[in-house]
Amino acid sequence: MVMSPVQAAVNSSGELPWGQLNLPEGALFGTDGIRGKAGDLLTAALAMRVGFWAGQVLREVSGDHAPIVLGRDSRNSSDMLATALSSGLTSAGLDVWDLGMCPTPVVAHVASSTGAIGGVMISASHNPPGDNGIKFFSATGSKLEPTLQKRIEQAIRGEIHIESTHGENVWGQHIYRPELLDGYLKALVQPLVQESSTPFTGLKVVLDLAWGAATRTAVGVFESLGAKVIALHENPNGDRINVQCGSTHLESLREAVKLHDADFGVAFDGDADRALCVDGQGRTVDGDYILYFWGKQLLERGQLPDQTIVSTVMSNLGFERAWEKLGGKLIRAAVGDQYVHAEMVATGAALGGEQSGHILCPKFGVSGDGLMTALHMADLVKQSGGNLASLVDASFKTYPQVLKNVRVEDRATRLNWESCKPLMAAIEKAEKAMGDRGRILVRASGTEPVIRVMVEAESMDLVTEWTETLVKVVEQNLA
Repeated sequence: MVMSPVQAAVNSSGELPWGQLNLPEGALFGTDGIRGKAGDLLTAALAMRVGFWAGQVLREVSGDHAPIVLGRDSRNSSDMLATALSSGLTSAGLDVWDLGMCPTPVVAHVASSTGAIGGVMISASHNPPGDNGIKFFSATGSKLEPTLQKRIEQAIRGEIHIESTHGENVWGQHIYRPELLDGYLKALVQPLVQESSTPFTGLKVVLDLAWGAATRTAVGVFESLGAKVIALHENPNGDRINVQCGSTHLESLREAVKLHDADFGVAFDGDADRALCVDGQGRTVDGDYILYFWGKQLLERGQLPDQTIVSTVMSNLGFERAWEKLGGKLIRAAVGDQYVHAEMVATGAALGGEQSGHILCPKFGVSGDGLMTALHMADLVKQSGGNLASLVDASFKTYPQVLKNVRVEDRATRLNWESCKPLMAAIEKAEKAMGDRGRILVRASGTEPVIRVMVEAESMDLVTEWTETLVKVVEQNLA
């Protein structure tokens, strides 16, 4: 069989001919795909090899010659990685449908609605401009199963050998398919235009697009539904994506909502798979509030099986207790949309998400989707008379909660933090001291070199005391 240059290089030497791989000692795939510094971990050499072996694994599993969908955010390194990744995928015999710059949920939607073999997105989500990532989706639009990610990684590391599944001289093509975005947008809008083609007429909304992927979709969709839009950070900019803007930096959004007397504001992250809101008083409306409002609406419509919402261990106790007062049930999953999704599948839940604004509602979208979330929040606000602040006032009060990130560069140390006896002793002491008045969560981030310390309690004094104590222990023993 005639082999492509990539196949020949990989099969003969285990290394690509142009660039050594800088693989981590730990797992390559984290909770949200492969993520790291562009040019360090994420090089063209790695992306090409990831593409080749991912193509082999996907074809091995499906036995199909269906295309794979490719998207990217606005980072400067995204084009480089997408080109290298496509080279590997086409060398494995897959056609690549390139959507260009687009939100991550577009890749998931197109993969699930066109008969594609899967999808892949180049993005580091809310991370700084110098980071990037590669995350795969299955043909159903969900994140690729961990077992398949592990098989791809084993092939990359040379731990297993996968026979090529395509015939002689059969190479895939790279095909630019930006028009596929239209189907995604129609699917988002369709549930909202049952009674009027412009249901948001009269709403004034500020959208912070974070210089990222939302710049291609959000303003046009909101305006097509009748809303008046004030856009911030509205052009793609790889040097400034997520920098002091977007869902992790709400200051400029708060100022703009007040300045323009807007009904509310929405901030997206770099790849637009999550969204947070700000009400007219400048208060943050995070994923807990979004789940509460949307869950209440679905509950009233009889569209919430078992009155259940799936959240994560990060969700606020105030939200949980308020939801229980409505007769609802809250299930907590581990942090990460893939764990929320898995719990939703296992329980049949119709709504789930994270405090960070990553919301899943299978009735309206196949994956976590910031634009979907923003549109349904606008629908809720419009139906309430155009006042998000009134909705917040009538909902619940959050318990004081502080989240601190402690940088721990060594991956092994970070992932094995539970073996640190001083830290475990400090956590036990804090939990005994607070009792049922609060809770503690310590975890290693799956996407950043940090250990996250979260303390939540009835009083800010308790939160401050134990946050400072635990952060100091982490710094002294792990950082």
